[in-house]
Amino acid sequence: MPKKEFVVTTCSGKDRRLDIFLTEKISTLSRSQIKKLIERKKVRVDGVLRKSSYKLQEKERVEIDYELPEYKENIPENIPLELIYTDEHIVVINKPSGLVVHPGAGYKEHTLVNALLYYFPEIKEIGPDDRPGIVHRLDKETSGVMVVARTSEAYKRLQRQFKQREVQKLYLCLVWGKIIADEGRISWPIGRHTTHGERMSIKSRKPRKAETLYSVQKRFAKFTLLEVKPLTGRTHQIRVHLSASGHPLVGDTRYGRRKSRNIECLRLFLHAFKLLFNHPQTQQRVEFSSPLPQDLKSFLENLD
Repeated sequence: MPKKEFVVTTCSGKDRRLDIFLTEKISTLSRSQIKKLIERKKVRVDGVLRKSSYKLQEKERVEIDYELPEYKENIPENIPLELIYTDEHIVVINKPSGLVVHPGAGYKEHTLVNALLYYFPEIKEIGPDDRPGIVHRLDKETSGVMVVARTSEAYKRLQRQFKQREVQKLYLCLVWGKIIADEGRISWPIGRHTTHGERMSIKSRKPRKAETLYSVQKRFAKFTLLEVKPLTGRTHQIRVHLSASGHPLVGDTRYGRRKSRNIECLRLFLHAFKLLFNHPQTQQRVEFSSPLPQDLKSFLENLD
């Protein structure tokens, strides 16, 4: 008997590679683990063994013979949080670099969700079990402003605003090289990399529209400080767009230049410094900000 089954639909899985499809469906398994299960003949499509590269068709049934781990309830943890604002509907925090937002592959505890459950236990019933209260996220290495819902109504209204692109997110980032234009727009579509599925790329078989605005804040001898406003919310959008334009982020070991690993900036130079949205209860436009963290500020002060 198969341990798990998925049905391919037009909106979910059609024309996707088998390994990528299962990776997206099963967050507890990496793509390499999925490939190994396929090689071990633990995966069938309509009862037939297929390769990892097999392109799925609508209505096909994917069966994976793997005992998925039972959901482990998130445990509240006394992890210090910097609160920017809080009321009975929302919490706005300044997320530090190095803190994962919610549990996933490789991160089962010590996340922002674990900390939120300690200080605001009521969010346990808000949204999905594995990411209660979370309506958007920042990468592990990215610091800055985030909003979290404390009620089901706030959760729904905030989600709707993000989906309809009514939320404004502004970032500060330092990139390699001098950007001549004072401002600009990057509009390359983004999707999964054709060969490295864990990465995003402008070279993808299934790209989706992505737009990023930027303005120069300061130029240095080898770097440029930018204010960036993503108009869409693709995974790693800012990092991919700037890297593809020839100006990768300082400290970006995934999409950056090899030499960027040897400079003294100890982490990704990307900070979400401002967030604007409509308060889910009052509907008034609110704005929250966070200054550049001291580690990034000190790095800037030592540049030419």
